[in-house]
Amino acid sequence: MSKLPMRKSTIVQALLLLQLLTFHVFSQPDGSTAPMEKTEQEALYLAIQSLVGKWWNGSELYPDPCGWTPIQGVSCDFFDGLWYVAALDIGPVLENSLECTQDAKFSQLLFKLKHLKSLSFFNCFSSHRPTTIPSSNWEKLAGSLETLAFRSNRGLIGEIPASLGQLTNLRSLVLVENSLTGMLPRELGNLVNLQRLVLTGNGFNGQIPVSLANNLSELLILDISRNTLSGSLPSSFGSLTSLLTLDLSNNILGGSLPSELGELRNLTLLDLRNNNLSGGLTHSLQGMTSIQDMLLSNNPLGGSLMEFGWESLRNLTTLDLSNTSITGVIPDSISSLKTLRFLALDNNHLSGGVSPKLAALPSLRALYLSGNNFTGELEFSQGFYERMRGRFASWNNPNLCYGSEVTSTGHVPFGVERCKHEQENSAYNSGTQNKVNGGSSNQDSNLLASFGFSTSMNGLWWAIAARELVLVLLLILLQ
Repeated sequence: MSKLPMRKSTIVQALLLLQLLTFHVFSQPDGSTAPMEKTEQEALYLAIQSLVGKWWNGSELYPDPCGWTPIQGVSCDFFDGLWYVAALDIGPVLENSLECTQDAKFSQLLFKLKHLKSLSFFNCFSSHRPTTIPSSNWEKLAGSLETLAFRSNRGLIGEIPASLGQLTNLRSLVLVENSLTGMLPRELGNLVNLQRLVLTGNGFNGQIPVSLANNLSELLILDISRNTLSGSLPSSFGSLTSLLTLDLSNNILGGSLPSELGELRNLTLLDLRNNNLSGGLTHSLQGMTSIQDMLLSNNPLGGSLMEFGWESLRNLTTLDLSNTSITGVIPDSISSLKTLRFLALDNNHLSGGVSPKLAALPSLRALYLSGNNFTGELEFSQGFYERMRGRFASWNNPNLCYGSEVTSTGHVPFGVERCKHEQENSAYNSGTQNKVNGGSSNQDSNLLASFGFSTSMNGLWWAIAARELVLVLLLILLQ
C-alpha cells in the first residue's frame, strides 16, 4: 500500500521535469521558431519580384522564407533573435532556382538587406532590357557583403561603378561574360580584403590600374582575360606576393615582362597568351619557383631559350611558347624538368638538333616542334611515338628527318621525310640483291630465247616453258 503514493510522487516529478525541459528548449535563442525581421522580409519579396516577374507572390508562396518555407537561392543568418538574409543567388543554377524574366531589373531594395554577405546574378539580365550596375548605395552593404558576382548577363552594360570600391569587406568580385565596358576604376584598389578578382569576358579597355597591385596584398586570383586592355604590365604586380593565378590572356597588352614578376613565388599559373608582349623572357621569372603552368604563346617575345635557367622551375608541368619568335637551340636544361607534361615550341625560329633527352622526360605527354628550322635526325624510339600518339608534331622543318628504326612500326612522324642516307642505303641494298638474283634469271631467259621462247614470260608461263624445255632436251638425247 505504501508503494502507491511513492509511484504517484515519481510521476508528478517526471511531469514537472518534462515541463522544465520543454520550457528550456523552446526558450533557447536558436532561431528555430524566431520570426524574420519584417522590413527585411518585405524587401526580399519585392526585390525578388522585380527580377522574376510580378506573378511571383512571395508572401503566399513562401510565408516563412528563413524557416519552414525556404526559397531556393536564399540563405539566412540569425542575429539578435531575428532572421536576416545572408545570401541571395538568382539564376538557373539548380533545380527550382529563381530565374529572371526578360524585364528583370536591379532593385534598390536589395540594399535594405543589411546582413547580406553574398549576392549573385547568373544569366539574369538579358539584352532585351539592358541594365547597369547601380552607381550608388553600395556603402550600405560595406560592413557585410563579402561576395558579389554577375555571370553571363549579356544585358549588363556600362562601366564598373567607382562606388564598388566602398565594399571594403569584399573577398570576391566576379564579373564574367557580361557586356561591361570602359576602363577599370582605380577605386578597385580600395578592396584591401579582396582574394579573388575575376573580370574575364567583357569589353574593358585602357591600362591596368596600378592601384590593383599596390593595395591588394591578399589577392589569390587575378583574371582579367578576354578583354581589350592595353599598355604594359604594372611593375607593382611584384607586390602581389600571395597571388596563385595571374591570367591576362587575350588582350592587347604590350611592352616587356616586368622583372618584378619574379617576386611571385607562390604563383602556379601565369597566362599571358595572345597579347603583344616583347623583350624576351626576363631572367627574374626563374624566381617563380611554384609555377606549374607558364602560357606565353602568340606574343612577339623574341630572345633565346638558352639564356633562361629552366632548372629552377622544378614544378613546371605546362610550357607553351608557340609563336613567340624565339631563336637559338633547345637547351638541355629543359630536359631536367621531370614534371613537364606539355611542351609547345612550334612556329618559332629555333634551330639545331632535337635532343633525344626530351623523350626521357618521364611525364611528357605532348611535344610540338613544327614550323622551326631544326636539322638532323629525330632520334626518338618507337616507344616514344607510341606514348605521344597524335600529340607529337614536327612538320615544316625542311632539314629534319627520321631514321629507319621507326619505319616498320607505323609510328612515322607526320610531315617529316626519311633521312637521305637511310634511303641511299636502302636503294643500295635493293640494287645489290637485284644483281644477285638478276644474273641467273638473265641466263635462264637467254637459254629459253635460243629455243624460241619469249623472255617476257613470267609466273605460271615460266613454269610451263621450263617443262617444255626439259622435254625437248630429252627428245634430243634419245635420238
